[in-house]
Amino acid sequence: MSANNYVPKDPAIIACNIEKTLDVIGGKWAFLVLRELFCEKRRFGELQRSIPSVSPRALTSTLRHLESQGVLERHVFPTVPVTVEYSLTPKGVDLHQILHEMKLWAAKWT
Repeated sequence: MSANNYVPKDPAIIACNIEKTLDVIGGKWAFLVLRELFCEKRRFGELQRSIPSVSPRALTSTLRHLESQGVLERHVFPTVPVTVEYSLTPKGVDLHQILHEMKLWAAKWT
């Protein structure tokens, strides 16, 4: 069985893995940023306009967190002013199914 298909039998390991996932996507704005980046790469201003209730400071913090977790990449272009684009890494793209299932659950139960 490959490492990608490994399903632990011990409930403590499962709970720990869920906690690790929530540490990545559990921030107040993280799932909204991910939702926007599932469609295409975005610039900071585009993200801010698509999530109007997020402050620049909170968005910056969320982007840094997701980058540090290896979920998104920050691409800097040497323009004046500097252009920065954010896109998902393969690790970030893998979160799409998880968030889709959460959306289905919420539609059913809330």
